[in-house]
Amino acid sequence: MIKIDGSYGEGGGQILRSSLALSLITGKPFEINNIRTNRRKPGLMRQHLTCVNAAVEIGGAKCSGNIIGSTTLEFNPGEIESGEYEFKIGTAGSATLVLQSVLPALLKAEGKSKIVLEGGTHNPMAPPFDFLAKSFIPVLNKMGADIKVDLENYGFYPAGGGRFTVEITPFNTITPLDLSERGEIKGKRAVSIVTNLPDKICDRELNVIRKKLLFDGEDLISQDVENSKGPGNVLTVEIESENITEVFTGFGIKGVKAEQVANGVVKKVKRYLSKDAPVFEYLADQLLIPFAMAGSGSFRTVKPTNHTITNIDIIQKFLDVTIEIVEINEDIFEIKVTR
Repeated sequence: MIKIDGSYGEGGGQILRSSLALSLITGKPFEINNIRTNRRKPGLMRQHLTCVNAAVEIGGAKCSGNIIGSTTLEFNPGEIESGEYEFKIGTAGSATLVLQSVLPALLKAEGKSKIVLEGGTHNPMAPPFDFLAKSFIPVLNKMGADIKVDLENYGFYPAGGGRFTVEITPFNTITPLDLSERGEIKGKRAVSIVTNLPDKICDRELNVIRKKLLFDGEDLISQDVENSKGPGNVLTVEIESENITEVFTGFGIKGVKAEQVANGVVKKVKRYLSKDAPVFEYLADQLLIPFAMAGSGSFRTVKPTNHTITNIDIIQKFLDVTIEIVEINEDIFEIKVTR
């Protein structure tokens, strides 16, 4: 039984989600204590409980402590079962984070699977659907998977109500990747979306992108969507390069000017483009488990976050891999996975 301190390092829900995913793919049980004890509301919230219950269902697991507010959980995995699943959070909690907990297992399953997820699709504190579809999933497909995602309804915080589907054809063999170079930039695009809010918000955000990132008019897209339960605004900038696409996101928040939202995105994009590293900090965190499953691979990124460092430690508790972080030069690091 692997023992995990949920307050260690980053101390958030990522420790739980990674532990669930790794337990399913290795068959190793774990016990986690102090779940999210450093957070304002400690223990399992509905989003985290949905992750646990999804892992139980897909992995035929036995589990104790899976109740709202619990700070301790014991998880004993069984056989991974492919098939059709539907998981509803019931709040605006991130549905993309629920997928994190079970996707690695379904990539190792015997057959194809389809998952329907309901909850938040565009939350400030989680990877939005656009990042999943344009950045993360394409890397997994390069590694040998065949994953298709489709957004049916937007789910903005705090209303939620989002819905998307994921069709998963597992790895036959996992191809290790070396993402050391971004390659030539092939395209760039900025998309500002509003729902149940004035269209002028999009115009103001995109005007900042045009001025500060020098995007052409054809690269600036404004959308007013209707398939959303509540109001919301998201601005995404996509940088498509030869070897990877990165997605940068900002969310409209009540009381925060549209220009401030756009400037926050600009800052991240400029940092990314100023460094010769293909993987930005958020994607770096997501790639660790797939690369560890492959048993080898490497990528260059900006300075790893506490999230990433904590995730590395959790992975090495379950898998017999070594994950090294080597500083190449200022704000450029190589993360390398070996057996």
